[in-house]
Amino acid sequence: MKYFIPLLLFISVSLWAQSDFDRAENLFIHGKYISAKSLFERHLKQHPQDLKTLEYLGDIQCHLTNWELALPFYKTLQMRSPKHADYYYKYGGAKAMVAKESNGIKALLMVDEIKSAFKKTLELEPKHIGARWALIELHIQLPALVGGSEKKAIGFATELLKISTVDGYLARGHIEEHYNRYATAEAQYKKAIEVGNSQTTYQKLANLYQHKMQQPQKARQVWAAYNEKNKS
Repeated sequence: MKYFIPLLLFISVSLWAQSDFDRAENLFIHGKYISAKSLFERHLKQHPQDLKTLEYLGDIQCHLTNWELALPFYKTLQMRSPKHADYYYKYGGAKAMVAKESNGIKALLMVDEIKSAFKKTLELEPKHIGARWALIELHIQLPALVGGSEKKAIGFATELLKISTVDGYLARGHIEEHYNRYATAEAQYKKAIEVGNSQTTYQKLANLYQHKMQQPQKARQVWAAYNEKNKS
């Protein structure tokens, strides 16, 4: 018993000593975004220049699918730290989601700003994988009249191949699948499996067989091969 009370005091002091930021970060990690938001906001009032807190608040709005509310946080981060690539990447991603949920004309008016954000990301961090994936998606989803381009999408996939081989094959497979060239997509996904041997690579090929090529038996074979290679 004589050790129990000091232990309780130690635990109490440790919890009390945690800052709002530490507690908020822990809540964020565990997906408790609303509770984390309140603590981050309180911390920001005391530390208005804290960029990480601003970033967390923007990320929380994205997790809550409040894309429009995330934008001011990322824009502020860009102004305060204009050389940080991820602030442009996150802004572009949130803006893209706003566009996706908007009507046609309003969405089209956002395209240039979205592309600009991702291109700025690449300017600041030339090996940024996420920005290339985002630009690939933009170029295959947009009509040619408003900036879509299969050729440019393939160009970004080729760049990815040099930075991350597995991402390059997956990206090229994704493009081929989008344009219903399933045999070519299949070949690209198989290359991704050879290089990456990850669950994601097998998932892509299995989904192609199951949902696009209507070959559920092949999809099952893909998962059987994955389980065989990764059994403990």
